[in-house]
Amino acid sequence: MKRILLKMSGESLMGKQKTGIDPEMLNAFAKEIADVSQQKTQVAIVVGGGNIFRGLKGAAQGFDRVKGDQMGMMATVINSLALQSALQSMNVKARVYTAIRMEPVGNLYDRDEAIEAMENNEVVIVSGGTGNPFFTTDTAAALRAVELNADALLKATRVDGVYTADPEKDPKATRFDEITFAECLKNEYKILDLTAFTMCKENDMPIIVFNFHEQGSLNALISGKKVGTIVRN
Repeated sequence: MKRILLKMSGESLMGKQKTGIDPEMLNAFAKEIADVSQQKTQVAIVVGGGNIFRGLKGAAQGFDRVKGDQMGMMATVINSLALQSALQSMNVKARVYTAIRMEPVGNLYDRDEAIEAMENNEVVIVSGGTGNPFFTTDTAAALRAVELNADALLKATRVDGVYTADPEKDPKATRFDEITFAECLKNEYKILDLTAFTMCKENDMPIIVFNFHEQGSLNALISGKKVGTIVRN
């Protein structure tokens, strides 16, 4: 794949902590991304903010939903800056874009500028979700993947693909090497939120679900090895 959009959850950065960013986990993920970037694969990243604040959870606790989602957007910016710093410490050029104006923290997101940065071998980290409340970072990832003409949206998880049931709860669950969007909808396999999933389906954007916690998994996937589950039309 020449260009990818990597979707990471904020929770993945917690490691064994209950909240925040685990430096060891952050650097491990950054090393994987750095290895791929140095192979000339163009990388864009959308990272969630659930390790710091999640808008829906805030709304359930009494926060105004719009304010809660805006707080969640800020959390994604913090994670993006941390990832940028980790990559730069490994001599990888990385640029943070924000969906809402926030200079000098990051550049306001511009599609053409982001593509140019990737073509110059910079890792592009797009933060702030879509810039709008009521949309998840899953939807932001799908939107950016389509906008940036990525070859695939890579969904980084802690399981190695799509299963018939939750493999952490059901030992009889079986994994798919490949599955269609239609089959996922029919069987209610939740890969991304419905808005994001529909956007990928309608724009023929493949989704690859893989275990990012397994060392070397991203590199193997980019190299063409069968890793995780691919979802496509």
